[in-house]
Amino acid sequence: MNPKAVLEFAAANNVKIVDLRFTDLPGLWQHVSYPIHELEESSFEEGFGMDGSSIRGWAAIHESDMLLIPDPSWYTLDPFTDTPTLVLICDAVDPITKQRYVRDPRNVAKKAETYLAYTGIADKAYFGAEAEFFIFDNIRFDQAQNFGFYFIDAEEGRWNSGREKDNLGYRPRYKEGYFPAPPTDHYQDLRSEMVQTMEKCGLDIECHHHEVATGGQCEIDQRFNSLLKSADGMMIYKYVIRNVAYQYGKSVTFMPKPLYQDNGSGMHTHQSLWKEGKPLFAGDRYAGLSQLALHYIGGLLKHSKALAALIAPTTNSYKRLVPGFEAPVNLAYSRRNRSAACRIPMYSANPKAKRVEYRPPDTSCNPYLAFAAMLMAGLDGVENKIDPGEPLDKDIYDLGPEEMKSVPSMPGSLEESLRALEKDHDFLLKGDVFSEEMLETWIEYKIKNEVQAVNTRPHPYEFALYYDI
Repeated sequence: MNPKAVLEFAAANNVKIVDLRFTDLPGLWQHVSYPIHELEESSFEEGFGMDGSSIRGWAAIHESDMLLIPDPSWYTLDPFTDTPTLVLICDAVDPITKQRYVRDPRNVAKKAETYLAYTGIADKAYFGAEAEFFIFDNIRFDQAQNFGFYFIDAEEGRWNSGREKDNLGYRPRYKEGYFPAPPTDHYQDLRSEMVQTMEKCGLDIECHHHEVATGGQCEIDQRFNSLLKSADGMMIYKYVIRNVAYQYGKSVTFMPKPLYQDNGSGMHTHQSLWKEGKPLFAGDRYAGLSQLALHYIGGLLKHSKALAALIAPTTNSYKRLVPGFEAPVNLAYSRRNRSAACRIPMYSANPKAKRVEYRPPDTSCNPYLAFAAMLMAGLDGVENKIDPGEPLDKDIYDLGPEEMKSVPSMPGSLEESLRALEKDHDFLLKGDVFSEEMLETWIEYKIKNEVQAVNTRPHPYEFALYYDI
């Protein structure tokens, strides 16, 4: 698409407002709106000025001026505004140098694709993320000097089975929400509306279904696409799901582990490399993989502890990534074992379907940073021919203590993962995809605003454990 086509679309749809979207460092969409007459063909080169100093993880106050440059390759009408509004995704650019802003997450994803082409290993990286989320009917939380609490309720939650009024039953049991038909699955129609809205916005959706947990855990799968387009798609996906639910008086969270003693939400990420239209992951090695694919897995496994800081980037992420459950904490690969970090799906013998499913990520991540980091880890494996070791095809629960010692695992906390990233990040700096400055900012932000903020606050359960000590 080109700028002229965008303007013609706006005119044909009587658009009144153009809404410019961009992503802060943690991964939330931000926006600023202009009357449509402010959007011209030249705007796609000259951009729109904005103050970047108040955006989380962005510029300091003395270097706050930024330009937002709209990308004409995707646009849509906002499905949720009363006023006809055109939505455009933007890149942040330094107004003086005209260079892409180093802390703009979308810039990182673009540079990762550029680096892939530079290596000559492949010319296309495909990513397909299976994002899970919860739909709640009521959420309350607060924290002050003298109290701290959260309260979740969902009509579908199994805990409501004993409610006296307005109770018709049909609720998924804990850990048994995969795949009951309605009326036990309360959200068939709501998910279908989410899917239809996403398709109107240009996303290609494969399927939707209820997930394992009670209380409204769901999954909607997008079809794979290029790294950048998949990351853009995840931002659109989150926006649509939140707003469709909100219209029905419900609240969606992509928090990895909101419910105690039930399944958390992950974002299993399928990935593969292609060159000149041919898949590079298909071959005659283990599970129908090529040697290149095994080396790619080797890179993912070698750097997983550092990757964790970008793909599972919240303190809550490590309430999901707990050893001894179904969580993919084991740094190994397997064609079947879902507790392994890398799984090779065996649904199809078609070489084009051959891919690696990396299971530790969750939907709290910034998709631009997460996808770029995974690609860089995999490419490091290919470039350095990293051996992934032997596959883990045994049931993890059947392994003895000695065997388990030989299987490394994901970090146990956000702080541990950030320390791993401090030590192991050279693979991210290749091709200037990530910068030392950005990674330092990320680590500093996460330690100060999340790790220390959580560590210094009393936990409600500590009162149950220690109040009478």
